[in-house]
Amino acid sequence: MRIVTLAAALMAAATPAEKKPARDSKGLSRLIERETQIAGLLTAGKLAYDAGDFATAAANWETLLKIEGLSGEVERAVRPLLAEARVRAGQPLPVEIPDKQEKAPPPPEVTVSGTVSGGGATGPGGAVITLHRVDGWTPKPAALGKPLLQKEKRFLPHVLAVPVGSVVNFRNEDEIFHNVFSLKPQFDTGLHKGGEATPVKFDKPGVVELLCNIHATMLGYLVVVDTPWYAVADGSGAFQIKGVPAGDYEVDVWHENASAPLKRKLTVAESAQPLALTVASDKRPNPFPPDKYGKPRQQQLGY
Repeated sequence: MRIVTLAAALMAAATPAEKKPARDSKGLSRLIERETQIAGLLTAGKLAYDAGDFATAAANWETLLKIEGLSGEVERAVRPLLAEARVRAGQPLPVEIPDKQEKAPPPPEVTVSGTVSGGGATGPGGAVITLHRVDGWTPKPAALGKPLLQKEKRFLPHVLAVPVGSVVNFRNEDEIFHNVFSLKPQFDTGLHKGGEATPVKFDKPGVVELLCNIHATMLGYLVVVDTPWYAVADGSGAFQIKGVPAGDYEVDVWHENASAPLKRKLTVAESAQPLALTVASDKRPNPFPPDKYGKPRQQQLGY
């Protein structure tokens, strides 16, 4: 809001008043051009920042700060936003624009570990643990490419967690056909024979239930996360999340047998204590899921 106000004020100052013509001069023209440039760079940076294009926002504000005679008010408003935009764009702070304020040392990064229990008959394995900052911003995770196999009429791994934007390669390692699909979000790989693979990109966070239109007993889960701090618990329920900065977080634990994720608050300090998390097993399983058209599947056709 302060950036918008500053830009509007500068534009108003740079626009000649109506019905009051005055003699122009080179000095006045240069002043108008300068103030218009400042307002334009302020506004362009703000629009890019709000749209999540932090690299463009940083580029506009860097150019702005190089203008000679820039007012202290504009500089004080822009400088911290430029630093944040560069960090969020994955760029270092520029050497040519040093931060005039003394910076505190970066918070230490620790490993958050613990054990999940519960989960009913399948046990705690496959629980997906995610952390989101509540006292700061959670950076966007880097997308990955991951395989998810169909082997011996099973999905391997049974639960796979990937960052949003990742591409999952569904590869058939059986000698029979498979047809992987999901109803929500909807996607369908079509029939693919042994040795074939189909890549699918997942742009939205959430839980994807994986099914096979040929084999009704096949069931797997893809958990698409919007945080770099996540882990999948092993068969015993143990997990580790490395590189977590100190701060306050919300912990979410998803498990296939729980009707809702477990949520907890967590303060990460320099030495984190192991977490003990217990998930429910109150979700009623669907023994015979529908086909890829959402219609009830005939039991004799699924095997």
